[in-house]
Amino acid sequence: MADCGRPLLDNEQEEGASVRTTRLAGAVIAVLALALTAGGCGSTDDAGPTTKGKPAGARAAAAPDRVEPLAAAPKPQVPVTVTSADGKKVTVASTERIVPLTPALSETVFTLGFGKQVVARDNATTFEQAKKLPVVTRAHNVSAESVLSLKPTVVLAETLTGPAEAIGQIRDAGVPVVLVKPGKSLADVGPRIDAVAAALGVTSAGDELKTRTQTRIDAVQKKIPQPKEGKKQRVAFLYLRGSASVYLIGGAESGATSLLEAAGAVDAGKESGLTKDFTPITSEALAKAAPDALLVMADGLESVGGVDGLLKIPGVAQTPAGMDRRVVSVDDGVILNYGPRTDQVLRTLVDQLYANGS
Repeated sequence: MADCGRPLLDNEQEEGASVRTTRLAGAVIAVLALALTAGGCGSTDDAGPTTKGKPAGARAAAAPDRVEPLAAAPKPQVPVTVTSADGKKVTVASTERIVPLTPALSETVFTLGFGKQVVARDNATTFEQAKKLPVVTRAHNVSAESVLSLKPTVVLAETLTGPAEAIGQIRDAGVPVVLVKPGKSLADVGPRIDAVAAALGVTSAGDELKTRTQTRIDAVQKKIPQPKEGKKQRVAFLYLRGSASVYLIGGAESGATSLLEAAGAVDAGKESGLTKDFTPITSEALAKAAPDALLVMADGLESVGGVDGLLKIPGVAQTPAGMDRRVVSVDDGVILNYGPRTDQVLRTLVDQLYANGS
């Protein structure tokens, strides 16, 4: 069954409904067979989030999908030798032609001020400054040939970027490849910025970006309302791909827990005892999670036909969130990046969770 489902996911990515983080993609693939067993192989107003039937931070009102580079132009101190996340010592002699292979890494490189030196992107990186760059991945896989054809001077990837053979082929061709640990929580934002800044020889710019990012995150958190009657909202993170009949609920390892807790909420999936990253949605799992609101990716929500379509998934309409139509939607390209735009993700989440005094 996994074989019949995987091509559907690939096609969805080519149509713009891609999994936006490598770690999330890996989790989805890992549970795909089970999801398909449960579900089979097989931009309108209601595609936006709602709170009790009323708009709550609709997607159309979101800020433009752009990154905000630091004011000062970078002055890289190269050559520089850094330790890649896989333990290898890597020397970067030039930052003239950079290939970042995940959305979070692209976001960080551009924000540090290296946008003009980036020569390619992965297919999930879609923010405005990068979207016209040539794509060097298909679905979740890096094409070594495509990368090497662009003559990069440094490639940035995450430890879960694959396939491993492609990363090895790029290294064997003499290109410096620096791996960065994937982000799982807000605590990872600073270290990931440090890793990219060090690889590009701009540690001072990295410090500046870390400070800016943390200051903005703190500003959002200071404005989070106190929970009514001291009861925090329970929010379930759902991964949806309607055309592939893939409907998953996030657990303790989904990557969303830290984000939800930073917004003053509770990860309903984790609290209900789901210890893995993702589990196929069942009526029983949703009933146990009893979410007050549902967090979804915007493309995923659209893929099931908006809120009306989401409520048709077995068990969703019977939850407190379903009965009140409380759906929080965040753009796929940033939701779990844990990068320089984490404050924007958090603000979007907070604005929708606490709309209308919720």
